[in-house]
Amino acid sequence: MKKKDLDKNFYRKATSSDYKRVLCLSLFIFSLFSILIAQFYTIQIIDGERWTKIGDKQHYFIVKDPFKRGIFISNTSIKKGHPDTHKSFVIDVQKFHLYADSKSIPVIYRDEVAEQLSIILGLDKNETIELRSNLARKSRSRKLAMWLDKDTYDTLINWWQPFARENKIPRNALFFVSDYQRSYPFGRTLGQVLHTIQKVKDEKTSQALPTGGLELYFNKYLKGKEGKRRLMRSPRNSLETGDVISLPQNGADIYLTINHYLQEIAEEELEKGVQKAKAKSGWAVMMDPFTGEILALAQYPFFNPSDYQQYFNNSALIENTKVKAITDANEPGSIMKAITVAVALKANEELARRNAPPLFDPDAMMPTSNPMFPGRRKPLKDTHFHSFLDMNMAIQKSSNIYMARLVEKIVKVLGVDWYRKTLYEDFGLGQKTGIELPSESIGLLPTPGRKHPNGQLEWSVSTPYSMAMGHNIQVTSIQILRAFAVFANGGYLVKPTLIKKIVKTNADNSLEIIVDNTKTDYKTNNRQVISKESFERVSKAVKYTTKIGGSASRGEIWGYSESGKTGTADKVKNGKYDPHYVCASFVGIVPANSPAFVLVVTLDEPEYGYEPGQGRKHMGGFCSAPIFREISKRSLEYLGIPSDDPHGYPSGDPRYDANKADWLPELRLLKEKYDKWNGAK
Repeated sequence: MKKKDLDKNFYRKATSSDYKRVLCLSLFIFSLFSILIAQFYTIQIIDGERWTKIGDKQHYFIVKDPFKRGIFISNTSIKKGHPDTHKSFVIDVQKFHLYADSKSIPVIYRDEVAEQLSIILGLDKNETIELRSNLARKSRSRKLAMWLDKDTYDTLINWWQPFARENKIPRNALFFVSDYQRSYPFGRTLGQVLHTIQKVKDEKTSQALPTGGLELYFNKYLKGKEGKRRLMRSPRNSLETGDVISLPQNGADIYLTINHYLQEIAEEELEKGVQKAKAKSGWAVMMDPFTGEILALAQYPFFNPSDYQQYFNNSALIENTKVKAITDANEPGSIMKAITVAVALKANEELARRNAPPLFDPDAMMPTSNPMFPGRRKPLKDTHFHSFLDMNMAIQKSSNIYMARLVEKIVKVLGVDWYRKTLYEDFGLGQKTGIELPSESIGLLPTPGRKHPNGQLEWSVSTPYSMAMGHNIQVTSIQILRAFAVFANGGYLVKPTLIKKIVKTNADNSLEIIVDNTKTDYKTNNRQVISKESFERVSKAVKYTTKIGGSASRGEIWGYSESGKTGTADKVKNGKYDPHYVCASFVGIVPANSPAFVLVVTLDEPEYGYEPGQGRKHMGGFCSAPIFREISKRSLEYLGIPSDDPHGYPSGDPRYDANKADWLPELRLLKEKYDKWNGAK
């Protein structure tokens, strides 16, 4: 065979073998490429979002931007003619938390960073050791310090940025998260009502944790929503830069009915009064009788929201964190007598509708010498013996027997159920007022057939007679205030409130009014529970209390008309009433002729004893009425309310005129009538 033919045969054989190899290699490479394409597709398309997040975590991190919690604003509009400028009881002040991305800080610089931070932050030896430990941990977000002020923030920035730049460390290896801390421009003022929030927030939601008071009650309005910002880990990125993912949404602001100046007056006078009476504690509440707006709510000893931990960690101090005017129900004592005569007058009206004779005549002589009543083993007593009294005398002298006789007639003619229903529905006893604070007590309005926890019946034959003079019934001070406002506003039962309006600022800076109580009319929104005639009778009767011969002459406000009623009730100690421990109260209307407010003052356990020439110093007329007088006098001056009794001053004062002073002519006529009935010489 020729050489040329051999080469052709070899070429054919070689080409066939190589072709197979090339084909296999191509198929193999194509398979690898297909797998690679599939893997790329999986990474980029199917799992693209997951791998992007993993990559972003290596280069970016998310910082949460805080929101401002809503604030509480004083009622500055109460003083006529003055600008309605904002005065806040609480504000949010910007603070800073310092964090470290310790993985971005080279090991060789960590000790130096820790040393400089300890100097700027003023750390002690143990705190510095803890700081070094935190920086040594592998973490992308380790908290190093909390609640730093702006000066400390600036000092840290001025040191860190040049240091990081010089050593080629990412500038946001140390970064700040801003936050807001509660601050109180008026200090402890209104402390129990406001309360505060804990220093440490909820770890999951970053929401504040209220300790009580308005902060807790309105938490759903006060809280906002955090914003989010993304930062890049890079030496060229500063702590402040980043992409805004979402803006923070601030909480709503709450405009209170309480005025900061009236609140300060109430707290100052209450503190002096409690200390003078050597009482365990005391509280005072002022309310507009027409709108139900609470103008001041003071309590002593005080609660300072800024030092809340001191109170909650001390069992002896935690009592001072309550709002006792709504949480503590006590027997009202003789304050109940004003309600008793109102119920009796209402009974007259009910009988008139039934074409029946009246229950009693408020101007007529009623025997009060017999102290015995059905179901009572012991006779009732008055502070002084009276043979006969009418309604005005009974209020002035605070007669237990007269009130018990009235209720005896009510129960006999209209029944127990009518009496209890009137107290419940028309005067709000035994039910919550609905004031915007947590833990309000309903008190205790006895119910026939129902038992106490000890198994004893709440209602017995003698119960109505005890209730008539303020015993065997428990009420809060806010319930007393609400009931007494009926005698100031024409007979309407108003709802107490602390809120004028709640306003939220939206992202576009528009204002959204969530709650608006500023346009309510008390006659439209509240029920008239006693007639105009009955209202006038009771409102005039309680004017005798603060005049000579009344139980609270120490509560008289010179230059103004006032009315009211005292109350002193023994407290239960070791299972029985102890007259050495009392709740002493006074509730009044100022000015009586044109009411601006009703005010109740209660002292818990004032010092028991007798002041020679003056009287028993633990009684409401002795220790609580003067506090009422001082708060009222200063408040009237602040509000700019002119004198409505220009001749109502002490005898000997050049302004005094016995014939022109408010209620003195009526007082003389009442005394003459009393003396005639009771044989006085």
